[in-house]
Amino acid sequence: MPALACCVDAAVAPPGYAFAGDSSLLAPPVQFSGALPATTDAATDAVENSSWTPALSAALYKIDGWGAPYFSVNSSGNISVRPHGSETLAHQEIDLLKIVKKVSDPKFLGGLGLQLPLIVRLPDVLKNRLESLNSAFEFAIQSQCYESHYQGVYPVKCNQDRFVVEDIVKFGSSFRFGLEAGSKPELLLAMSCLCKGNPEALLVCNGFKDSEYISLALVARKLALNTVIVLEQEEELDLVIDLSKKLCIRPVIGIRAKLRTRHSGHFGSTSGEKGKFGLNTTQIVRVVRKLEQAGMLDCLQLLHFHIGSQIPSTTLLADGVGEAAQVYCELVRLGAHMQVIDIGGGLGIDYDGSKSSESDISVGYSLEEYAAAVVQAIRYVCDRKSIKHPIICSESGRAIVSHHSVLIFEAVSASAYESPTLSSLGLQYLVEGFTEDAGSDYQNLSGAAMRGEYDTCLLYTDKLKQRCVEQFKEGSLSIEQLAAVDGLCDLVCKAIGAADPVRTYHVNLSVFTSIPDLWGIGQLFPIVPIHRLDQRPSVRGTLSDLTCDSDGKVDKFIGGESSLPLHELEGEGGGGDRYYLGMFLGGAYEEALGGVHNLFGAPSVVRVSQSDGPHSFAVTRAVPGPSSADVLRVMQHEPELMFQALKHRAEECGQDDGLANAAALASSLAHSFNNMPYLVAASSCCMTAMNNNGFYYYNKDDLNATAADSAAGEDEQWSYCCA
Repeated sequence: MPALACCVDAAVAPPGYAFAGDSSLLAPPVQFSGALPATTDAATDAVENSSWTPALSAALYKIDGWGAPYFSVNSSGNISVRPHGSETLAHQEIDLLKIVKKVSDPKFLGGLGLQLPLIVRLPDVLKNRLESLNSAFEFAIQSQCYESHYQGVYPVKCNQDRFVVEDIVKFGSSFRFGLEAGSKPELLLAMSCLCKGNPEALLVCNGFKDSEYISLALVARKLALNTVIVLEQEEELDLVIDLSKKLCIRPVIGIRAKLRTRHSGHFGSTSGEKGKFGLNTTQIVRVVRKLEQAGMLDCLQLLHFHIGSQIPSTTLLADGVGEAAQVYCELVRLGAHMQVIDIGGGLGIDYDGSKSSESDISVGYSLEEYAAAVVQAIRYVCDRKSIKHPIICSESGRAIVSHHSVLIFEAVSASAYESPTLSSLGLQYLVEGFTEDAGSDYQNLSGAAMRGEYDTCLLYTDKLKQRCVEQFKEGSLSIEQLAAVDGLCDLVCKAIGAADPVRTYHVNLSVFTSIPDLWGIGQLFPIVPIHRLDQRPSVRGTLSDLTCDSDGKVDKFIGGESSLPLHELEGEGGGGDRYYLGMFLGGAYEEALGGVHNLFGAPSVVRVSQSDGPHSFAVTRAVPGPSSADVLRVMQHEPELMFQALKHRAEECGQDDGLANAAALASSLAHSFNNMPYLVAASSCCMTAMNNNGFYYYNKDDLNATAADSAAGEDEQWSYCCA
């Protein structure tokens, strides 16, 4: 008898039955793209794992494509951080799993006791991105005999975190690197940070402006900051002229031009003649004339444009830059004292490693090719017009901060298919409750199974299931019988390879809070297990977050995949090893856009730098994620009053049980307010401060020294900054 017929000849026993039957199946192997199918034999697993290598995992997850030169897989099968990019020496690499363990381990084990999810910031990577961008432009300028220089600005909207912005100002000081602001709060933070920056660094003021914004920008100029007010709307000019005269401050003015060049991708909606910001040619001419009449044409010194984020190719880039250079030269001809051409953002990164110019999540060029295309396009136009080469400015945010931040989260459980117990007596129990039609469907299913007709089996499986559901709704079929039918149908599907092999991994995360672009605009980020990459992934899975929302999931991955190769969870529910996943290249926008959906707050954050010694690192800052009280306060609740009300109720309800029980209830409530909203692992303890003079060191060669150092400076604790 065919194996599939054996499945149909044995049904699921109802609860309470324990029958032993022949449940062996000869199911065809289920193949899936990207990883090998699961095996059921432990010895086979061991053999196949022994032949699996970290290099195979690196290729499977395309790590060398999107991660180079900052991320790789080490010989232990863990993701390794290369903090200095291609210049990183072998002993300078940092094991990401060891960072996570030292941060999340309890204090008594030498850790910091921080709770996941976790953002790991890597300032060394940030520094390398700035250096690489400036080096690319410096090389292009020298090789093309360009007669001016490059000095970029960082648009703080990409990530306004204080320490990120301060790092950029510090690391970029020698390059005259500045900041771009698009709102009054952003302008205030930019002004404050640039007080410690290079005096020549630009402070570019973009966005819609009112009189307060413009007055603030003029004050920044009074404070000797190299401030440029960029006109996004024509009517802003009147405010600039009036306020500059009242404050007796001579402004530097820029114009944002609406170019005809259009970026047709998802991120190109701000480009073209109908873009949200900027002035068309008619408006630009009117601005020039009005400035001339006011005796302020010499104040016009910068031309800005933006053809969209993630510019896919240097062909489109050169087209837009060339058009802008023509506008720049015309402004010079009209008498403006032009100094700077600001090419805006658009320098893309390769999220999926495909190096494709046909994708919204990839780009078909390198940093060097980007810089060369910009310099060549400007030089060509200016040389033809005999115009002095301008300073080149760019507002590259995504390309600067994306790589420096890694979001780490844990898979806490996974759905799994459980093969039902089969027996002939169970079949009899099931069939007794069938109507004539359902019985006929069952006989047809059995006949198709005998003949090996798989498509027909599926047809009658669906029919049988639908009829039995109707019987259950009518009350003529018990829940045990319906469960048996479901089990039988699932088993048939699995036997013929039609069952869905994809599992759902439940992760301790909020997609809406930590990966809002994935939910909002379908932006894909590389997501990879950060360890066990020396083992063969045996299943495929999608990710489901903690939120009570059907959109709180990740079921689209780089490479066009609808699931991700994953490993089996070890010791699920029994305190086994944890399974950590990392989302990479998310340093831009995700933190700024994240909200408090379901009142899940931001992740914990640590700042990790490469330290002296082989494979060593220093945690120079650690901030626990917001507590439940913090996120409640964001939504105008008053946690202190809430706690008092609940404490009073606990005292009332605990009168019969004694004051001790009431106090215990109150203590439990206090912990609930003070803890993070995310799931807490059983081994986690209260969050503890960091010591050792503000640095926490971990050396691969000396685990015990870590705990000793941690205990040595008990009096020198960090002050955590909670939201």
